[in-house]
Amino acid sequence: MKTACVVQPFALHRKRLRPARQEPAQIEGGAVKKAENLARRMPGAAALKVVADDETGELEGVTILGQSGEIPDDFAESLQGG
Repeated sequence: MKTACVVQPFALHRKRLRPARQEPAQIEGGAVKKAENLARRMPGAAALKVVADDETGELEGVTILGQSGEIPDDFAESLQGG
C-alpha cells in the first residue's frame, strides 16, 4: 500500500463549487496547512490522505484530514462512493 497526501482546492464555476487542480503535500500536517492557505485565495480546500494499492493503483480509501472555507456539501459522500 502507498499513502499520499493531497490538497483538493475548489473554485467557483457558474456559481457552483468545482474541484480545481489537486496539489501534492509531503505530510498530513503540511496538507492541512496548505489547504488553509489555499482557502484564503479560493473558496475552499480540503486536505486528503489517499491510500492506494502500490501495484494496481486501486484506491483503498480516502480520509479528509481537514477542510477550510467552502467545499461542496456532497464532497465527503463522493469520496466514499468513488
